[in-house]
Order: sequence, then structure tokens, then C-alpha cells
Amino acid sequence: MPSTRLEILKSMVEQNPADSFARYGLAMEYRNAGDLANAMTEFRTLLAAHPDYSAAYFHGGQTLERLGQSAEARELYLLGIQATTRKGDFHTRDEIQAALDLMS
Repeated sequence: MPSTRLEILKSMVEQNPADSFARYGLAMEYRNAGDLANAMTEFRTLLAAHPDYSAAYFHGGQTLERLGQSAEARELYLLGIQATTRKGDFHTRDEIQAALDLMS
């Protein structure tokens, strides 16, 4: 039986790979644990299946910045601005725009 939050989230994703909330939680858990490479794998998988999952653009971009991959972070932020505008999620769009502006 899984005992840590990471193990629980991994189990949830294994049982239902299409569960966007569980996959986002797993990405964030990896990120919070400092496992940035696995976090990005999960963010990318999430966005491939759910391209309107707004928060994944913001936190994915921040994770790429922490990995020193500024160009990739900028690209993800720009995609996030498009997705959030399309979706009408102006709060997250503004957060992504602020992160992008800080990079300039």
C-alpha cells in the first residue's frame, strides 16, 4: 500500500492515466521534492492530453526556469498565454504574463 504522497499520486496516475488532477498533483509533488526532470515529464504529458490545463503552463514554465532552460520556459509561457486567453482564464493568463515579463 502506498504510504507517501508521491507514491499515492503515482498509484493514482497508474490506475487512471487520463486523470488530469492526479497527474498535475504528481508533477507538483515531483517539483516540490526537487525532482524537476520528472516534474517536467509529467507537466508535458498533462499538457499533451489536456492542452487547456492552465496551471501546468505556469508551473511548468517555472520548473523549466529552475532547470536553466529559459528559452523553453518562454515558449511554454507563450503557449500558456494562448491557452488561457482561449479558455477565458484571465487570472492565470496574467500570472503567466507576469512570469514572462520577469524574464525580459
